[in-house]
Amino acid sequence: MSERLRVVFLGSPPFGTPVLSALVEAEHDLIAVVTRPDRPRGRGRSVERGEVALLADEHAVPLLQPESTRGGEFAAALRALQPDVLVVASYGELLDEEVLATPAIAPLNVHASLLPRHRGSSPIQAAILAGDETTGVSVQRMVLTLDAGDVLLEREVAIEAEETAGALHDRLARLAGEAAVAAVDELASGEPVFTPQDESRVTMTRRMKKEDGRPCLGEMDSLQFVRHVRAMTPWPGARAELCREGEPALTLTLQAAKVADGARWEDAKTGALRVNGERLFLALARGAAELLQVQPAGKRPMDVADFLRGARIEGAARLEGESCLE
Repeated sequence: MSERLRVVFLGSPPFGTPVLSALVEAEHDLIAVVTRPDRPRGRGRSVERGEVALLADEHAVPLLQPESTRGGEFAAALRALQPDVLVVASYGELLDEEVLATPAIAPLNVHASLLPRHRGSSPIQAAILAGDETTGVSVQRMVLTLDAGDVLLEREVAIEAEETAGALHDRLARLAGEAAVAAVDELASGEPVFTPQDESRVTMTRRMKKEDGRPCLGEMDSLQFVRHVRAMTPWPGARAELCREGEPALTLTLQAAKVADGARWEDAKTGALRVNGERLFLALARGAAELLQVQPAGKRPMDVADFLRGARIEGAARLEGESCLE
């Protein structure tokens, strides 16, 4: 590294927290941290400090928490800091041209995919849903078009066979911190190489909503279902309704499942459930899956064997992606 650069970090937890931690330890001057304003949280709706803000406080780094980065006031505050680099990780607001023009060298964004694949808000879930074998993080020059800037560096990892989005997120967040520091080091060297993205290979994702967690059982084969459960864990949650004759509907969040095509039974309708000892099987449009862990509404996650000891699953019991039909 030839010189120390003046870095401003913009980000939000949980993805941004390990990135900020890495920048705090880097051999550069972290001159400010920007994160979203503190918000009411939890049942009591008390205002709580976010992890990024707490980390900035802990290391005595000046903290900015604007309601919006637009309107010129925030850009003026950044210009006054005279940053060399902006490092952005899951900030949660699109930055305008005036803000992107503030650093002397470059605004960088750390994104949780191997660009140009899975641009947008849900790259981790998208990689699992698509059955990708690998993913990673990309550090790219920020431009006005979302995630479209030239790439400075990438770090690739394999996606583990049973890995949930939550577990993959945590691995990628740690990797993102390493990548962010390496990217700033490259800028400091004076010889960074930015590579344009191949627009013919672009795939886009969108922000996940709570209703996206509900599986469309009538359209899924067993592998798609298992990927859906992994991708929606922990959020928004692969939620389905347990429907039983003579019992009220019970919302289950499906926490873990595996392909069990050989377990499909004759004339089984999509969504039908079958108990075999302490095991629970689900018939799908094509094939079947074994449910391994569930969380009944209002209760803790539990292994299926424990769930079956307290739940009556018999007769025409089934799962529905939507509310049970009368």
